Amino acid sequence: MREDNKNLLLAIALSVAVLIGWNYFYGVPMVERQKQAATSQTAPGQNPQVPSPSPREGQPSAPAPSTVPSVPGTPVVETREAALARSPRIGIDTPSLAGSIALKGGRIDDVSLKNYRETVDPNSPRIVLLSPSGSPTPYYAEFGWVGPGAPNQDTVWTADAQTLTPARPVTLTWDNGAGLVFRRVISVDEKFMFSVQDTVENRGAAAVTLYPYSLVSRHGKPPTQGYYVLHEGLIGVVGDSGLQEWGYAALDKEAVIPGQTTRGKIWNAATGGFLGITDKYWAAAVIPEQSQPYQGSFTSRQEGSGFIYQANALSDARTVTPGATAQLTQHLFAGAKEVAQVDAYEASLGIKRFDLLIDWGWFYFITKPMFKALDFFFRMFGNFGVSILLVTLILKLFFVPLANRSYVSMAKMKAVQPEMMAIRERYKDDRVKQQQEMMALYKREKINPVAGCWPILIQIPVFFALYKVLFVTIEMRHAPFFGWIKDLAAPDPTSIFNLFGLLPYEVPQFLHIGVWPIIMGITMFLQMKMNPEPPDPVQKAMFSWMPVIFTFMLASFPAGLVIYWAWNNALSVLQQGIIMRRNGVKIELWDNLRATFAKKPATAKG
Repeated sequence: MREDNKNLLLAIALSVAVLIGWNYFYGVPMVERQKQAATSQTAPGQNPQVPSPSPREGQPSAPAPSTVPSVPGTPVVETREAALARSPRIGIDTPSLAGSIALKGGRIDDVSLKNYRETVDPNSPRIVLLSPSGSPTPYYAEFGWVGPGAPNQDTVWTADAQTLTPARPVTLTWDNGAGLVFRRVISVDEKFMFSVQDTVENRGAAAVTLYPYSLVSRHGKPPTQGYYVLHEGLIGVVGDSGLQEWGYAALDKEAVIPGQTTRGKIWNAATGGFLGITDKYWAAAVIPEQSQPYQGSFTSRQEGSGFIYQANALSDARTVTPGATAQLTQHLFAGAKEVAQVDAYEASLGIKRFDLLIDWGWFYFITKPMFKALDFFFRMFGNFGVSILLVTLILKLFFVPLANRSYVSMAKMKAVQPEMMAIRERYKDDRVKQQQEMMALYKREKINPVAGCWPILIQIPVFFALYKVLFVTIEMRHAPFFGWIKDLAAPDPTSIFNLFGLLPYEVPQFLHIGVWPIIMGITMFLQMKMNPEPPDPVQKAMFSWMPVIFTFMLASFPAGLVIYWAWNNALSVLQQGIIMRRNGVKIELWDNLRATFAKKPATAKG
């Protein structure tokens, strides 16, 4: 018995350690960061200066940095509105995006998402993705040419229209007065993809060599970065280098690039892919011409007390002879990481592994199919919570043969419990002989003593995959279930300690135990009561407390995950009951419940 207790305590300790660790690293930080996420797009930045793109060593320098006017020694950080007013602009108006493009510098630096709000309140502010230099959180995309006579951040372009729409591209033009005429045709689809076609015409008498570039630049570290289960920072598939994910802090520690003042990583002679900066649900990424070689780089540059991060693509030199033109087309993704849309862009534009813009994690082969299944039923029923219930049921049916063998073995274990107890008692002083007799019993009765672990082992990868899907996919953001669950990706907002909102006071976070965590705890309690009560008092106490511990631990998990666990427990109780009945094994549930809640007889006083 002592060895059994030791193993049980070890298993429970490991389970609780996993949940406590998960709760510490993901649960509580997730709740706090979700509160910050609503203001992540408007939190003050740290530096208003604009860095230059990162040309390869020994080639012409990029356009010179520009700086917002400032009091000597103190950079000026303006309101977003004031920063937008610094440049003449053309509007952006699509079914999905609103904003503007700066004619001074030609930057795409003002983008809001029409269909996404900061909170579940439909009247809350729109998500602001890109903001101009000089605003509290500069974050923008820039395209251009590096070389003599090329436009820079102070260049004022001329536009042929006032507003960019999916039906009406805009052409920007600038004549440098020295024989070079630059044109930029910007178009946008109905979702999140910009197409930028840059052309330079040489009307002069001498050839000129220029380097096309594109970049995404972000000033300061966003307050949402730091999840252990999620990558936020610089991301890209740079040619054949595979997926590159660099956190802000990791990039800050890189060596200084030779010949430059920035730190970072460079990939030379890359072909295909994308480079950008990703948040949990949003991203901005430049996409070079997929058939042309380029140099990709991620850079970090300290300016004052803050850092500026860039994802850069620098194409090979284009020599433009007199009377000739040079042209290339690049793209910019700026929007929500909707799975179907990201996959569609990969297919239609031929972007190498663009689907990895979404952080599916190491278990990509489980996570993405899990999302596809959930999304299929969502499109059928219009509710991701219902999708979770249906996918869980299908998984249960899929694993029925394995689960049946497991439960049958467990049922046989219960049937031979008296004989096992007799063997333990008979050979209590001879552990070797006891184990030999046990193994002989298992072989004779065709019992697999570890078969009971299979349902748990099956559930673990499903649990992690579903958690990842709930956590990283924007489709789950603000997805309601029924009743009080307005966001499956957030914890159950109710709490038993204020009678689920009936009492007018806030409950501390560690006591925030909602309706669904309680339902989950009850289903776990019922599942444990399906089996005979363990005779050992230590085991009995541990089994009694496990549902309570798990209820507290899972209270801060996404509601969708708790709903899954509760539903899975309920299905397991039903499945185990059917199998036990078929194998003639007594179902202990009702007897155990009666014994648990029966009034204990009073102890006679001597």
